[in-house]
Amino acid sequence: MSRIKKQERQQLLQEKLNNTPFVTDEELAIFFNVSVPTIRLDRLELGIPELRERIRARVEGLAPSANDHGHIEVVGELIDLTAGEQGLSILRTTDDMTDCNGYVEPQYLYAQADSLAKAVLGVPAALAGVGNIKYKSPVKADCNLVAKASVVRQRGEKYFIWVTIKDKVKEVFRAKFIMEPIQNRV
Repeated sequence: MSRIKKQERQQLLQEKLNNTPFVTDEELAIFFNVSVPTIRLDRLELGIPELRERIRARVEGLAPSANDHGHIEVVGELIDLTAGEQGLSILRTTDDMTDCNGYVEPQYLYAQADSLAKAVLGVPAALAGVGNIKYKSPVKADCNLVAKASVVRQRGEKYFIWVTIKDKVKEVFRAKFIMEPIQNRV
């Protein structure tokens, strides 16, 4: 990206953070071809908090609602949830999740995707009857994996849910589930 004027950069920064709120100042600096302090000054002028504050504000924005189904178990931290529509979670990878080569074991990504898909369904218990998964890129420790799940279709009692997991802006895992509430299968 070539050098752009401050006002235009700030407008683009605002748009970028609206689309991908969990991007770091370092990543923004590389994207806009400016220094990290420049990004911080732009954020300050625009009244945009740092990454941790943006995440914290997102979490605090989750209030109990009519959609709340009690305790929801999700691998990672649940950031946003609209039952029957979409959800967002973050999983911080650690060294104890890695294999002997230093990559995060695939079951952690699957568990994050599956648990978020079940939470989005908004029922106490659900079964993934069909799952189409794709590991797109290996993941190392100390990454923030952001998972987004969306209900794309409902056919009878079956729900079609798509989940993507990204490390920063790069998609590392994708899953398509066909889920059904368990009480319907008994």
